[in-house]
Amino acid sequence: MGKFQRIKSSGCLTYNTTEMLPSYHFLPTVDPSHLTLWRDKAGMQKRGEKRVGRFHRSPEPGEVCQGPRTGTAHLSPRGGASPGAGPRPRAGHGGNMLNRVRSAVAHLVSSGGTSSQRSKSPDLRNSTSAPLAAQETPKSSRAKPGNEVGAPQKTAETTVSFSRPTFLQLSPGGLRRADDHAGRAVQSPPDTGRRLPWSTGYAEVINAGKSRHNEDQACCEIVYVESRRSIPGVAREPSHNQGFCFYYWGLFDGHAGGGAAEMASRLLHRHIREQLKDLVEILQDPLPPPVCLPSSPGTPGVSSPSQLVSPQSWSPQKEVTHDSLVVGAIENAFQLMDEQMARERRGHQVEGGCCALVVVYLLGKMYVANAGDSRAIIVRNGEIIPMSREFTPETERQRLQLLGFLKPELLGSEFTHLEFPRRVQPKELGQRMLYRDQNMTGWAYKKIEVEDLRFPLVCGEGKKARVMATIGVTRGLGDHNLKVCSSTLPIKPFLSCFPEVRVYDLTQYEHCPDDVLVLGTDGLWDVTNDSEVAATVDRVLSSYEPNDPSRYTALAQALVLGARGIPRDRGWRLPNNKLGSGDDISVFVIPLGGPGSSYS
Repeated sequence: MGKFQRIKSSGCLTYNTTEMLPSYHFLPTVDPSHLTLWRDKAGMQKRGEKRVGRFHRSPEPGEVCQGPRTGTAHLSPRGGASPGAGPRPRAGHGGNMLNRVRSAVAHLVSSGGTSSQRSKSPDLRNSTSAPLAAQETPKSSRAKPGNEVGAPQKTAETTVSFSRPTFLQLSPGGLRRADDHAGRAVQSPPDTGRRLPWSTGYAEVINAGKSRHNEDQACCEIVYVESRRSIPGVAREPSHNQGFCFYYWGLFDGHAGGGAAEMASRLLHRHIREQLKDLVEILQDPLPPPVCLPSSPGTPGVSSPSQLVSPQSWSPQKEVTHDSLVVGAIENAFQLMDEQMARERRGHQVEGGCCALVVVYLLGKMYVANAGDSRAIIVRNGEIIPMSREFTPETERQRLQLLGFLKPELLGSEFTHLEFPRRVQPKELGQRMLYRDQNMTGWAYKKIEVEDLRFPLVCGEGKKARVMATIGVTRGLGDHNLKVCSSTLPIKPFLSCFPEVRVYDLTQYEHCPDDVLVLGTDGLWDVTNDSEVAATVDRVLSSYEPNDPSRYTALAQALVLGARGIPRDRGWRLPNNKLGSGDDISVFVIPLGGPGSSYS
């Protein structure tokens, strides 16, 4: 989060719990102090009951549920109130007959209003996580011809969900603490003996109030891949394996809501598995990959490279490695995930986007795929090995400018693909000013023309750099509905869903238990550099026994705490009194030796 400039809107905001219970509306015209939540899943009326995520609890004395910053109200079932409705009695202060009417309406909604939503996607239905919901950015925040920015839309309803990674196993109290912006308690998997694969460490903390919920998501899985070409009931030679497993870690940093991050955390590894099904036998065969595969098992065809390339061929055959096949499978999986978000963004209301940082361990090698501004580094014997780089408007300036140059219609009449040190003023027409285009890394002078008065495609620098003055990352998943403020220009054409994939061969080095791969969302790296992370790795791991599996969780917690800081009068502060990270922070620590070495 923090990469998307929000626009406040008075449009209607709907809230769905993670069990697809009756929806509740936050209406912007009612006093926040008159906030009443009613109805449970079974239709039983328990006056004053409060729902937090999946869990029920009774409100504390004098406690009031807080709504969105743009306006809050009492909660009512879908369609049960209008934007002009006035305050209603709080729980325990009368209104019994009205509460009975509410109960009857909510019972009808809860018993018959959710089944159709759950069957829209087989992938989502079979998921072990909570049903998908969408972002908090109202559609009315984007101006359209004839509409005023921020005008309420009668049909514009968006839902938000609050869910955390299932491996955290949060209790009702833990879920409340995880959603507390004031306390910002660090969350980690419980120390119950059942640990994450490879004794992986994980820790996270919510932001300091930048968004309503934690928009980061995480996933850690062991995935089995069976060959797509295998035929059930047909005996195979003993030398051919039926399939293999890969280990999977993923961090997803959402912006404009957490829906895209949640969807990617539950489905991206499935897309990777589907792409690897065609490669099961090839990756386990020491021979070079075939150039062409037969259309189906048992179909006569040519698959030998020597038969596919004739001696008279004008070009020699390119060498393709097994690593490049895995890289291509991951790249295709990212693209398919993005396409699925585009198809289902209306049915499941997935309107935001997310950065994605994924690690796949397969056959002795780590494949680190990054699309966004999250980062990964390896700390090995004190040495720092970067395994990713950030993709921002600054780092991808030339790619963005080239696309704007080749397709000027994407810029409309509002933007120019050229970059200037500052905004060009009308009084500077005819003068010569520094500029650079898609082909330049340096600067030169040009005569200012009328077209140069347009807003630059890439503006700002550092964390304030933006594409079309809107978004601060240039790669990721989702953002299909993202448009320029007060315009109909889409920004998605300039955003790429393809990750950069780097490969690390674990078999080439003898790793010790202190060698780790650290994954972190930008909430960590905004205030912490590589050297500071390496110093924390050495300090924390040296205080634990090498065979203590809890050491990696302790390291993840230390990294999150170090980036968060401690609360003071002027916000969260680091030991040097600089501002700590106010963003969501999520960290994986993956040991490259010790507990993990047995899997290679």
